[in-house]
Amino acid sequence: MISIRRARPADAQAIGDIHATVWRTTYAGILPDDYLAGLSAQRLSGFYQRAVSDRQDGHAVFVAVAGGTDGPGCGPVVGFASGGRARRAGIADGEVETLYLLEDWRERGAGRRLMRAMGAHLRAVGCRSAMVWVLADNPTRWFYRHLGGREVARDEIRVGGQPVGQTAFVWDPIEALLAATAPAQDR
Repeated sequence: MISIRRARPADAQAIGDIHATVWRTTYAGILPDDYLAGLSAQRLSGFYQRAVSDRQDGHAVFVAVAGGTDGPGCGPVVGFASGGRARRAGIADGEVETLYLLEDWRERGAGRRLMRAMGAHLRAVGCRSAMVWVLADNPTRWFYRHLGGREVARDEIRVGGQPVGQTAFVWDPIEALLAATAPAQDR
């Protein structure tokens, strides 16, 4: 069983580890090998330590937790999502900045549930629409299409000194994301 909860400062190390692990597996062959090898889970953990506490601009971090013996939300963190009000104006009000799940925990509904938590949070902080930027060659980009995200923009960023294409998916209104991620009995 997987539960979703708001991240706590103590989750930062697991979140940093997941970020580094997922980037190394998902972006192998897409991003430079030396860049991926140089990712520091410790440095990422420091970043997420601050992000978990940062509530500015409606920012939040949620974690997916595998069933623990002490009850829901007490097992190991196996994925996370973060976001807040959109960092760039003009595409959507809110933005899902990250969504990463360890490979062994994909295809179990955790990604959908993390997206639902982010969508509900963004709506609660006043966002009427939501977006996510995805690397154009990300092999899991189909997930956002499956949830009804509409491809609305393309851009190029630099990662590890290399130009990389990215695509923006949007849910407008945000209720489209909430409907697409609703538990089966609610659809």
